[in-house]
Amino acid sequence: MKQIIGRKIGMTQVYAEDGTMYAVTVVEVLPNVVTLKKTVEKDGYEAIQVGYEDKLKNVNKCEKGLFEKINVTPKKDLFELKGDEMMKYEVGNEIKADLFQAGDVVDVIGTSKGRGYAGVIKRWGHAIGPKGHGSGYHRGQGSFANNGRCNNRVIPGKKMSGHMGNQSATVLNLRVVKTDAEKNYILVRGGIPGPKKGLVKIRSAVKTNAKAITIKPLIDRSKKEEATAE
Repeated sequence: MKQIIGRKIGMTQVYAEDGTMYAVTVVEVLPNVVTLKKTVEKDGYEAIQVGYEDKLKNVNKCEKGLFEKINVTPKKDLFELKGDEMMKYEVGNEIKADLFQAGDVVDVIGTSKGRGYAGVIKRWGHAIGPKGHGSGYHRGQGSFANNGRCNNRVIPGKKMSGHMGNQSATVLNLRVVKTDAEKNYILVRGGIPGPKKGLVKIRSAVKTNAKAITIKPLIDRSKKEEATAE
């Protein structure tokens, strides 16, 4: 399984040479620098730790010593990436956007937008109560009865009002439209979790039930600009 860390920039649309339009999310993928390699013998499992985006200030002595030891610029965020294909990288190596290619099927994991405190109507989609005939029940949480089971408490998992969003979310079987290692970006077809500038993880799809879709070659605007300049 291949994995890489990126930052969600926003959505746009791109066009293929035959006029096909793709709605895509732009993910900035700066080089992921391997800062640590974990092994079964030492740590009990295999994974690599990667750093994303240089940290230019507020670096404490512990971080400074850690990164100087491996001769790497201090990083803002550290993530663990697992998978057999990731274990070929050594400390100090860079993982770039060309890890994936156009047409690859991927899953994107991010933190969903936080929506604050929400009631059960918005948070769980419960039906609203009657509006007329003197009803005093409109947007309540409903009965807390447990059908005679363990009536000394509310059973865990009861759908109630509370903090909505701001939790891990995964969108499966998205298609990579384009990657560019020089300009550090990946275009993913469709929407992905989280707000703009939120960090996301792109990995190889774990469920291979995606429909076979051929991503057509995109219009190369750089060539058009060169021709116009001439």
